[in-house]
Amino acid sequence: MRRVAITGMGVVAPGGTGVKEYWELLTEGRSAIRRISLYDPSPFRSRVAAEVDFDPVAAGLRPQETRRLDRAGQFAVVAAREALADSGVADAGVPADRIGTSLGSAVGCTTTLEREYVVLSDGGRMENVDHEYAVPELYWKFVPHSMAAEVAWAAGAEGPAAVVSTGCTSGLDALGHAADLIREGTVDVVVAGATEAPLSPITSACFDAIRGTTPDNDPPERACRPFDRTRRGLVLAEGAAVLVFEDLELARRRGAHVYAEVAGFASRCNAYHMTGLKPDGREMSAAIDAALAEARTDPAEIDYVNAHGSATKQNDRHETASFKRSLGDHARRVPISSIKSMIGHSLGAIGSLETAACALAMEHGVVPPTANLSEPDPDLDLDYVPNTAREARLDSVLTVGSGFGGFQTALVLTRPDRGGAAS
Repeated sequence: MRRVAITGMGVVAPGGTGVKEYWELLTEGRSAIRRISLYDPSPFRSRVAAEVDFDPVAAGLRPQETRRLDRAGQFAVVAAREALADSGVADAGVPADRIGTSLGSAVGCTTTLEREYVVLSDGGRMENVDHEYAVPELYWKFVPHSMAAEVAWAAGAEGPAAVVSTGCTSGLDALGHAADLIREGTVDVVVAGATEAPLSPITSACFDAIRGTTPDNDPPERACRPFDRTRRGLVLAEGAAVLVFEDLELARRRGAHVYAEVAGFASRCNAYHMTGLKPDGREMSAAIDAALAEARTDPAEIDYVNAHGSATKQNDRHETASFKRSLGDHARRVPISSIKSMIGHSLGAIGSLETAACALAMEHGVVPPTANLSEPDPDLDLDYVPNTAREARLDSVLTVGSGFGGFQTALVLTRPDRGGAAS
């Protein structure tokens, strides 16, 4: 079976566009969460989010692209271009039909769809809308595959192209699909990742209704507190991360820089409840066990765990139990952190953003912290790396995700030659 390398990364994230700015924010433990500015948040219980300061023109998009693409699509294309430039794979002579695309998103082009509905319905006052008032590109924003097609065009990729939409695990599941395409020999390169721009009144209303988001709006930067006794819910966010996955042997032959190897992946569904999680952690543990088995990695070899860490009591307890179940005594020794404390929860995009953070953590030998962790929950007794980044050699890293619908996903990254430096 062929092995899968990460040879390029591109990021559009709260706090900065580009991999360098993203990594600086995480290692400094800075929060990008603020009062929502994209719309009036005053009617809502939760009025904070992690927004991206994004200028499409400054990011290199042409006016035609800016008009055609939803905000989430704009993020995806910009991140893809950075990842492709970083990888240098365009100069490797890979045939176009040997390059695939795999893009995750939970809610697609929400921003445009809501805005256009408001216009067509005259602010919701008209039951029968007049389609003639719609922008010509509306259909392209309605169909979920549009963003994957845009990324494929940016990459010149004529191989398989797919959209993966599994809620908040979409960003991890899209990477898992990409790795499978390379392992089975269908393609040699996959441009893979996830994008999300969900920040809109309808999203705020939905999360308010289930009381999933925090009501702690002041100060905004302290709103997200995973594993803290005082946590009160997640903080919505937006962003994108795109990675270049490549057959490891091809990457080595062309002298590419390899950030990490995608060694193991698994996903499970609890078939139990749309939002509920059992406190014993069994469902996430099953995904972790399967990913470790595929990676041929012993639990005691894991050097860092990137937690889902959404700052809801239910999730924090579930995954703490899952780490203990899967990692045994090692769970008490391994550093664990949640970067959602700094960049919020960007739904389907977060898994790819977290995977990029894990690859950078391996590259630089630094574990990003869990910000705002000042009063640890006594029921959560693991090492959650509070507030300050920590230097450590990382040869094997586990990242996990949990999503509405009962989805549980785990992915394992390793150095291509464990115990030695990555090429």
